[in-house]
Amino acid sequence: MSKTIFLAGATGAIGQVLSRLLVANGWKVYGTTRSEKKVSLLKEMGVEPVVVDVYDAKLLNDKLAEIKPEVVIHQLTDLPFALNADEMTAALVSNARLRTEGTKNLVDAAVNAGCKRIIAQSISFIYDEGQTPHVEEDALLPLTHEVYGETAEGVRNLERQVVESGVDGLVLRYGLLYGPKTGFDSPIAPASVHVEAAAKAAEIAVTKGGTGIYNVAEADASLSSEKAINTFGWDANWRVNN
Repeated sequence: MSKTIFLAGATGAIGQVLSRLLVANGWKVYGTTRSEKKVSLLKEMGVEPVVVDVYDAKLLNDKLAEIKPEVVIHQLTDLPFALNADEMTAALVSNARLRTEGTKNLVDAAVNAGCKRIIAQSISFIYDEGQTPHVEEDALLPLTHEVYGETAEGVRNLERQVVESGVDGLVLRYGLLYGPKTGFDSPIAPASVHVEAAAKAAEIAVTKGGTGIYNVAEADASLSSEKAINTFGWDANWRVNN
């Protein structure tokens, strides 16, 4: 086993926690950033920096072909800090594009490089109306939804690409993030999840959990994360200093 992971989005709120967890577990982690300014941060975390934009399909493919990771983890987002309301309209469009086009480039490069497993970040707060608590099989909002239709379509596209990639594909539908580097100190809505517990889910999923889609959020009346809890022992109360 190569024990090599390619982590797209290693400098994000989840990515920074996840990077340290993986390195501590003996993985060789290659982490992406679009900015040379963040190379030093990656090195401080024990991560091998890879400066690449996910929209540069050729460079991304070349990097992965050289690294030949066993596992590829997709933790890329394009959202403003603390979900700044003034920036969210534009961010929803760019984030949907990232989930569609960026995911395609990453999945294609991962498969071409011979990776065995792909794990991807998704979201659990765009389920359509219906019986609650929502489970993974429930429908997401339709494309026609006035505010989040494009977001839901981007999520469907990302999840389909990962699950149908031809390798072991696992999707984590995170709740709304809170905790360090998210801009929120406490849960901001139903179905939230602490950033450290979210990172732990991805770390566990590297070696456990099989394939498919899993809700990853704190228990409440709106959402069930029982599948993740029962399948790979995820705990919403997990923290780095537990």
